[in-house]
Amino acid sequence: MRFRAQLPGFLKALALAVVILCAAPAQGANAEAEIAHLLTFIAGSPCAFIRNGVSYDGAQAVDHIKDKYEHYRAEIRSAEDFIALAASKSAMSGKPYLVECSAAEMPAAEWLTLELSAFRQRSGS
Repeated sequence: MRFRAQLPGFLKALALAVVILCAAPAQGANAEAEIAHLLTFIAGSPCAFIRNGVSYDGAQAVDHIKDKYEHYRAEIRSAEDFIALAASKSAMSGKPYLVECSAAEMPAAEWLTLELSAFRQRSGS
């Protein structure tokens, strides 16, 4: 009898889990590999990352971008989505992130898109 009383709750939880799994983003293995590469690329970069006028090193920048990635994960289905939602601009101020390498400055979105293209060429994607 006790098992029967718990069964409806179990079925509800199971149904909820199925709905959540079905609603999860259709992020393929390729997108995951590309995003992982971009995160590694950012972390290892000697460039300065400028967010809202403040300069950060690669490790600090990737920590922030990882937090944003987790926040927007349900909306990210590709590396391009990752760049647009997590790595290109401040959600607070709307200002674009910038990257400064060897005194040259460019939008982070452009810098990451160039690296994504190079990565795809190297990996044959």
